Amino acid sequence: MQRHTCTPRPNWRERVEEIGLTYHTHETAPYWDETAYYEFTATEVDTLEAAANTLHALCIEAAGAVIERDWWSRLAIPAAAIPAIRASWEQDDFSLYGRFDFAWNGSGEPKLLEYNADTPTTLLEASVAQWFWLQENYQGADQFNSIHERLIKAWQAAPAGPVHFAAVRDNLEDAQTVHYLRDTCTQAGRVTKELPLEELGWDSLRQRFVDLEGEPVQNLFKLYAWEWLWTEDFAQFLTARRENFIEPCWKMLLSNKGLLPVLWELFPGHPNLLPAYTTPAPLGGSYARKPLLSREGANVSLVVNGQPLAANEGEYGAEGFIYQGLAPLADFGGNHPVLGAWIVNHEAAGLGIREDTRLITGNLSRFVPHLFWPR
Repeated sequence: MQRHTCTPRPNWRERVEEIGLTYHTHETAPYWDETAYYEFTATEVDTLEAAANTLHALCIEAAGAVIERDWWSRLAIPAAAIPAIRASWEQDDFSLYGRFDFAWNGSGEPKLLEYNADTPTTLLEASVAQWFWLQENYQGADQFNSIHERLIKAWQAAPAGPVHFAAVRDNLEDAQTVHYLRDTCTQAGRVTKELPLEELGWDSLRQRFVDLEGEPVQNLFKLYAWEWLWTEDFAQFLTARRENFIEPCWKMLLSNKGLLPVLWELFPGHPNLLPAYTTPAPLGGSYARKPLLSREGANVSLVVNGQPLAANEGEYGAEGFIYQGLAPLADFGGNHPVLGAWIVNHEAAGLGIREDTRLITGNLSRFVPHLFWPR
């Protein structure tokens, strides 16, 4: 695993905007970063793929344990959601995608930081933007990236009927992610329709969700966290639903950082896991403190030998925190990458990398492409 500096394409902004990546630059700097890339060996790619497949299977097993042993309080699951999670799990509701975040420098085993299993973003960057970057710059090289093809194939296996795609209106990244996913669904031959989440309605006579035209919602892809859905006014209707939600309700368990101590309890010493507990005491004064529910590193703090090292602000933490052993991020000239391994329809599908000079990856951390050379 190596980090190389390189020269961006002269028209890189126009090139990424052509494929829908319109949020390529934030207030102070580019978010999409072509001034560097990461190179892996084929063996290292195999290691990342194996780790993602292994950990997904472990997370599924851990979710089953939460359900079977009624460990709901360990994840602060609201009581109203429990029947819906049970039903979704027992029906084996279709799951489209998720993203593991790993700490790794190419040596030893990748270590799991968290699983973004319900509303992961950086998808367009990983699936399409870095692939076109590769084709235009490094002919003959390859990339750990079959995300696009696997998404199309996954939609072909999804429940029958039209698919509505919903996101909140005022979030550009979420809207573009949903637009991209709708495109993959359309390429799979499915009937699709976009639906601002604010326009999702409830028909009390038919006892089902509908869009503004009164069309029944059979399948709803929603880029909106389940824990937020349960606080909405229409949450009372979620338990009586007849729709298929994508991601399904059982993914609440995998996207909750409360699953990390469960994983460590069930699989202690696993090479891809970091020690994790509900209190900091077992970690001897050095740990990452993480909210059960948060996004983009919000409210995460690092402590070393009892002293604060780094912290991100945010609005999360009301449900509680977990404490995870530290996995020092790789350091490439002061740049610290987090490796995002994508899962599509329960199989590893590709890699996206965020990096930062800070020790905690946040919403402004850069997305950097990668490649490897075939054997």
